[in-house]
Amino acid sequence: MDNESDHTIEEAAPESKTGAAEARPPTVLQVLPALITGGVERGTVDIAEAIVQAGGRALVVSEGGPMVGELNRAGAEHFVLPLATKNPFAIYKNIAHLSELITREQVDIVHARSRAPAWSAWHAAKRTGRAFITTFHGTYGHTSAAKRWYNSIMTRGERVIAISDFIGGHVHQVYGVSAARIRVVHRGIDMIRFDAANINSERVIHLAEAWRLPDGQPVVMLPGRLTRWKGQSVFIEAVKRLNRPGVQFLMVGSDQGRYDYRRELEQHIEAEGMTGMIHVIDHCDDMPAAYMLTDVVVSASTEPEAFGRVVAEAQALGRPVIATDHGGARETVIDGETGWLTKPGDADSLARAMALALDQSDEDRQAFAERSVAHIRKNFSKDRMCAETLEVYEEVLSERGRTQ
Repeated sequence: MDNESDHTIEEAAPESKTGAAEARPPTVLQVLPALITGGVERGTVDIAEAIVQAGGRALVVSEGGPMVGELNRAGAEHFVLPLATKNPFAIYKNIAHLSELITREQVDIVHARSRAPAWSAWHAAKRTGRAFITTFHGTYGHTSAAKRWYNSIMTRGERVIAISDFIGGHVHQVYGVSAARIRVVHRGIDMIRFDAANINSERVIHLAEAWRLPDGQPVVMLPGRLTRWKGQSVFIEAVKRLNRPGVQFLMVGSDQGRYDYRRELEQHIEAEGMTGMIHVIDHCDDMPAAYMLTDVVVSASTEPEAFGRVVAEAQALGRPVIATDHGGARETVIDGETGWLTKPGDADSLARAMALALDQSDEDRQAFAERSVAHIRKNFSKDRMCAETLEVYEEVLSERGRTQ
């Protein structure tokens, strides 16, 4: 954490003594548990940067983490609070701290991105009379009434931002939120970072050497943390049924402490005699290069992805993709044009799609690549996500009689 750039809640930033709300750009406060890694965190930093570039003031409250430095470089301000806790007493205590910050820093909009911090932020917004917006990032667990009540805080925004049409439908159907309050803003891909022209061959060669991949063999990659619903076991079974010697298959992602599951996967690979074909690789810090190293990118999730960043990033780089036919993948993948959709949990369906992808002619692969890049650039860019989020802010402020 960049301690020199962090504020405690008791500190006031230099810009805090501004004039009346109507005479200054808006101030937006985003709250989330921490700034370590992940889609929620990436979206927070991207939106903070967009707020600053639009002339506003961006504040973020979290427990901190490695991405604080990036946030500060974007011109935003970070404040430290224990927002990751689900302890009801800590959540209640955070209400007072957030209320003080909101008042002192003249915050106009409170934007909650996760459930535990959202409870504190909602009460603080109500106490101070500020606008409250949420972003619904996933389906969350909702099998019991208690879980649905806990999750329901994410439906209490004056606007509820859903990261896909799939999530928007889920919020409406499960929680009864009216369509009038839901705004679908798809997650955005950084089209500069995920641009093939910006990835030099040295980065790709470095990964190939680090992962000890033989020269000249096609590579199929399943990126994603090692957790059962990401479908690694289905992937292994599909590789077995594909029966394609001379192809390297990678499962890239951290086990995040799930050592037993990692060992289970390794034993499955060993039992099938595919140790030299399927490789379990830890977290990769250079995913753009990893995609460029790869001939086919797979998402085998057995449960619906809220959005599915992997297949969007891969398409931005012109990689053929295979995803399961549910959730956000139905929005990001154009079946048969930018990739293939397969039956969830079906190893035969996945094996057939991998065969189609590997057997593409150079002309077909080039056509897929061009369509994929254009599709992501048009519909799922970071710039579009930021612009649409700022429009939601403007909409809420306008309703409250506050103009930018």
